[in-house]
Amino acid sequence: MSKTWLITGASSGLGRLMTERLLARGDRVVATLRREGVLDELQQAHGERLLVLKLDLTDVAGIREVTRQAFGRMGRIDVVVSNAGYGLFGAAEELSDEQIDHQIATNLTGSIQLIRAALPHLRAQGGGRIVQVSSEGGQKAYPNFSLYHATKWGIEGFVESTAQEVAPLGIDFILVEPGPTATDFAAGLVQGTPLEVYDATPAGDVRRALADGSFEIKGDAARTVDAMITAADAPKPPLRLALGSTAYTGIKQALEERLQTLEAQREVAFSADAD
Repeated sequence: MSKTWLITGASSGLGRLMTERLLARGDRVVATLRREGVLDELQQAHGERLLVLKLDLTDVAGIREVTRQAFGRMGRIDVVVSNAGYGLFGAAEELSDEQIDHQIATNLTGSIQLIRAALPHLRAQGGGRIVQVSSEGGQKAYPNFSLYHATKWGIEGFVESTAQEVAPLGIDFILVEPGPTATDFAAGLVQGTPLEVYDATPAGDVRRALADGSFEIKGDAARTVDAMITAADAPKPPLRLALGSTAYTGIKQALEERLQTLEAQREVAFSADAD
């Protein structure tokens, strides 16, 4: 049976590919984007099976209105895909207050408010699924991405808690954690003003790696989207889905190191209990 999907950030990257894949197989899609006209060709090809709505995730009232319109016009939405977001690049003190506020408002607060807006509609229809596009950067960290990581670690915590709250109501979640993937993510990075003091630090190393192309990107966007759709179609998908060998290896290493550190603290941890 065909499904109906709501996908944010559908103008490019994984969101655009997912929209194309789903329409090609006969599903219905509500696609949101900030720039009008980007999906006109798809709209002409698929007619009423594609509803395009304008949305800026920093507009909380707009999120609620677009979500209301999407459910109202489609009748039912099976899967909500919270995909919109971008990267802010620079050492923590290189970033401006405005850049920090916008990153958090888009990636974290915007994703939270989209989920909050969708939940009453999903409850009313008896259930549904929310796919939150996170990143391997929701479980590990690179220099120069501190604010991006703050949003991804933040949304993972929010989703893990909310998933427990709504599971009895027939609503479940998937946190998708791709590694570096060949999309236009790097081209869309917003950058802080570099400070010379960081040139000879890990932050400077990452900056040079991105500039000279030596920062390895193994992920294939089409295969990533196919894996996302397969997981979203599954009866009981995992809460977290790592995609790409870089994501798998990096997350595994980060978790192992964290567990080793925790185990070494066992005695002092237990010593803090009351007698």
